Amino acid sequence: MLQKLNSPFMYALCGGIILFVAIVCIIFLVRSYRAGKAMGMDPAVLKRTIVSSATFSVLPAVGILLGVIALSGSLGTPWPWLRLSVIGALHYETQVAEAASEAVGIGKLSITHMTSSAFATIALLMSVCIMWGMILSILFNKRYTARMSAGGRKKKSALGFGDKAMTAMFIGLVSAYVGSYIGGWISGDGVFTFGGDTTPLIVAIVSACAMAVFTYFSEKKNARWLENFSVAGSMLIGMAAAVLLG
Repeated sequence: MLQKLNSPFMYALCGGIILFVAIVCIIFLVRSYRAGKAMGMDPAVLKRTIVSSATFSVLPAVGILLGVIALSGSLGTPWPWLRLSVIGALHYETQVAEAASEAVGIGKLSITHMTSSAFATIALLMSVCIMWGMILSILFNKRYTARMSAGGRKKKSALGFGDKAMTAMFIGLVSAYVGSYIGGWISGDGVFTFGGDTTPLIVAIVSACAMAVFTYFSEKKNARWLENFSVAGSMLIGMAAAVLLG
C-alpha cells in the first residue's frame, strides 16, 4: 500500500497542483513588485523586503517539513506534501487523519492496516473539513470587510470577538490533547494508577516552556523576529525531548 501511495502517479498528481500554486505565487510576487515600483517605492527596499521575507520563512517551514515526514509513514509522501504545502496545518492534518482512521476501523493511523478505501476516506475528510474557510471567504468576506470599515466601534468589536474566538478554540484544542495524554498516563478500572506513559506529558510541558521563552523574548525584549520561529522552534525542542526520553 505504501508503494501505491508513493507511486509516480501520486507524485505527478500532487506535484502538479503544488507547481500550479507555486506559479501563482510567483505571478503575484512579480505583479506586487511592479506595483510597488509604480507607486514610487525604492527598488532596493523592495528587494530587501523580498529577501528578508524569504529568509524568515525558512525556519517556520521546518515545522511543515517535520509534519510531512511524520505523516509520510502512514499516508505516503505526496499526499502530506500536498496538504501541508497548499492550505493545510500540521495540527489539523494529524488530528483529522487520526480521527478518520479510527472511524474507518483501522485504529491508530498506520500503514499496517491501511487500505485504498481507508486512504480515500481519510484524504477526503482532510480536504473537505478545511475547505470551508475558502468558501465562506468567497461568500461573506466582502460583506464582512465592508462592515469592518463602516465604523470604528464595530471594527473593534469584531476584532475583539475574533481574538477571543481563536483563543477559545486554541485552548480547547490544547485541552483535548493534554486530556488524552493524562488519560494515557492514568490507568485502571475506576482506580487512579499512575503507571502509564509519561512521555507525551513531559514533551507537552517542554514544548509549552519553549514557547513561553520565545513569547517572553519577542514581547518583553522586543525581539519580534522570534515570532516567525516560535512554532518551529518549540516543535524541534519538543521532538528533541521525545528522542531523549525514548
